[in-house]
Amino acid sequence: MSVLLWCLLIAGLLPILAKAPVVYFQNRDRGYDNKHPRAQQQRLTGIGARAVAGHYNAYEAFPLFAAAVLATLATDAVTERSMQLAVAFIVLRVAYHVLYLLNADKLRSLVWFFALLCPVLMLAQLAIKF
Repeated sequence: MSVLLWCLLIAGLLPILAKAPVVYFQNRDRGYDNKHPRAQQQRLTGIGARAVAGHYNAYEAFPLFAAAVLATLATDAVTERSMQLAVAFIVLRVAYHVLYLLNADKLRSLVWFFALLCPVLMLAQLAIKF
């Protein structure tokens, strides 16, 4: 169970950690505009724009994963497979963000798909069991 909780914590922190490259590129863009950071983020191009998109996508990926982990814990259905899927989700999401920054679009999309499968399979495993 602790593996799932650690993965939930890490997944919750990934959007915040994904902000670090965004801040870096905002600082390179005439300094960080703390009064209008979102407007400044919209002006970023290239790798800076990809960093922003990866940051937002980290928030988008979290709810389904959180639901899968919480449903697994609530139903007391923690299995080796659910823990492996949770760890795989974290690894794939980190890889996704790196690939986004590197502009490896096709590989990034493939990694995104496999990361999406992790919570889907966790929930499907529960649906079949119950």
